[in-house]
Amino acid sequence: MKILLAVFAFFLSITAHAQFADPNAKIEDPVKWSFRSEKISATEFDLVITATIDNGWHVYSQFIEEGGPIPTSFKFTPSNAYKLKGAVSESPKAVSAFDKNFDMQIAWHKDKVEFKQRIVLSAQKTTVVGMLEFMVCNDQKCLPPAEVEFQIAVAGGDTNVPTGAATDDSVISSVSDTSAAILSPAQNNGITPQITSPAESESSLWGIFLAGFIGGLAAFFMPCIYPMIPLTVSFFTKKSGSRAKGIQSAIIYGLSIIFVYVALGLLITLIFGASALNEAASSATFNLLFFAALIVFGISFLGAFEITLPSSLVNKMDEKSNQSGFVGLFFMAFTLALVSFSCTGPIIGTLLVDAVSKGSYLGPAIGMLGFSSALAIPFTLFAIFPSWLKEMPKSGGWLNTVKVSLGFLEIALAFKFLSNVDLAYHWNILNRDIFLAIWIVIFGFWGMYLLGKIRLSHDNEIGFVALPRLFFAMFILGFTLYMVPGLWGAPLKPLSAWLPPQTTQDFDLYSNKTSTTSTETPGKKYAGLFHAPHGLDAFYDYEEGLAYAKSVNKPVLIDFTGWSCVNCRKMEASVWPDPVVLKKLKEDYVLISLYVDDKTELAESEKYTSTFSGKKIKTIGQKWSDFQASTFGTNSQPYYVLAGHDGKPLVTPQAFNLDINNYINFLSSGTLAFGRKE
Repeated sequence: MKILLAVFAFFLSITAHAQFADPNAKIEDPVKWSFRSEKISATEFDLVITATIDNGWHVYSQFIEEGGPIPTSFKFTPSNAYKLKGAVSESPKAVSAFDKNFDMQIAWHKDKVEFKQRIVLSAQKTTVVGMLEFMVCNDQKCLPPAEVEFQIAVAGGDTNVPTGAATDDSVISSVSDTSAAILSPAQNNGITPQITSPAESESSLWGIFLAGFIGGLAAFFMPCIYPMIPLTVSFFTKKSGSRAKGIQSAIIYGLSIIFVYVALGLLITLIFGASALNEAASSATFNLLFFAALIVFGISFLGAFEITLPSSLVNKMDEKSNQSGFVGLFFMAFTLALVSFSCTGPIIGTLLVDAVSKGSYLGPAIGMLGFSSALAIPFTLFAIFPSWLKEMPKSGGWLNTVKVSLGFLEIALAFKFLSNVDLAYHWNILNRDIFLAIWIVIFGFWGMYLLGKIRLSHDNEIGFVALPRLFFAMFILGFTLYMVPGLWGAPLKPLSAWLPPQTTQDFDLYSNKTSTTSTETPGKKYAGLFHAPHGLDAFYDYEEGLAYAKSVNKPVLIDFTGWSCVNCRKMEASVWPDPVVLKKLKEDYVLISLYVDDKTELAESEKYTSTFSGKKIKTIGQKWSDFQASTFGTNSQPYYVLAGHDGKPLVTPQAFNLDINNYINFLSSGTLAFGRKE
């Protein structure tokens, strides 16, 4: 039953990662673009477009054949004031090498590259308008292809005129599809842009690997894989003829398992692209599809049906596994992956979603490396030390118990994805108490199943309940009872990140008793859509909140939050209820909560095209996400900004931190800075 505990922890961590981006993730902006014109003659000019590239990154050349990475390209808006002469040149010469992943020659630039387009001017002066598209990568990942609009002033006698400003030092940052670029410090209220460091990226990959490894351990104890260990080890030791050859065959077999699953991870990335899947991870369609997938996987694990691959494919691989040597061992590993798909498929699917949601180009491959390593290591070790087989628990009904337990867990976790969509679109179907009722029923049935009170079609009758099974049943039923008071509004702080916000509770005795009465400011914008916790009088529109702060002479706390933000709920449940914190929030600040993922349509008069990202802003969430990225240079939540009446930060903003004393000091430093400023 220790395996069930490990599996339970694994799925909690994986689903959290699949849902919610790392709260410390920052916008990456490794390329700076500058634009100017150079006079060649009275009528001819060169448009000079320069990319300054951060160390370790590279931008692809214009000259890459179709089927490879996105080449750098330029589009110039036609005009009667000028004509293009020739094609865009690039300098210095691009570095070129053969790329095995794309099976073609690839060319790229690092550090700095200059592109030139010559034009012939037919007017005294003009402004050349255009757009460039580029893709930037490093050794670990690629950022999504980005487009940058530019304007270059051209006039007789004028040289080195940068776009968008009056100084030669102006640059235009890259704008990606998944996040806006960072403004220069002069443009973002003095906040230093926060860039993801290589250490953070490496830490994320290690997290993906660890999650994959734990998932592989869970899969190892599934009915499709565990019983095959003695048979496989026996095959190696008998067929090889000697112990040394048996060990060699087992190592090759283990490495083949790793190769098969890592190849699957790479294939997912190459087909869909990390950026496309990362963007999908925050969409309503994706969350609904993943909810449906987890429900189907869960029902499959409960024994309603099995998800299998075509038998013809399995048979072909099995035939090839009979060959001798390396080829036979490789197809033997391939056959294992195919025949065990009904057990490993749901786990692999969850792992891949977790990996791609991190936005790392290598994420899916690293996740599959961890998963396959956990499968390969036991096979290899048992072949080297066959005497260990005697210590293994015998196959039996407990394997099906592991599988059914995963089914209950996947069905329960599926509702978190449905809740995200329900909150973002204000369907008001899956309120907190309804969500809790569903979980109580699922976990209650799970506990009864472990005690043998409920039997499913594939279960054997149990004469007694083993102690590990009893203790795990006690844990599940205890967890079920712990959730019951939540139906009446109990905060359930350890689960706050998973549950819908407390404000969605229909029947809340707890808040009525513990929250002090607060006077709600009447007529607030969006008051019907959002509700602040703990009786706080929050505003949900930045301009409105700032105007109110001026009228009462208080600083503002800008709370960048989201419906599906796990750590936002943790802060609201663990830090904000502290008496000192809550007193300061109510008396010293005007709270402005801005939901960056809300899907409510803006009024037609409020829709606009962002001057920052160039995107059409249509929803409330897009508006506040654009505001956060363009003003404060970050797009992670939670993000707390203490600001004066001019909207400029009083102290350094903070992100997720459950240290209550730190938050108290943060709030106190803001009021002191506001007092000095006034």
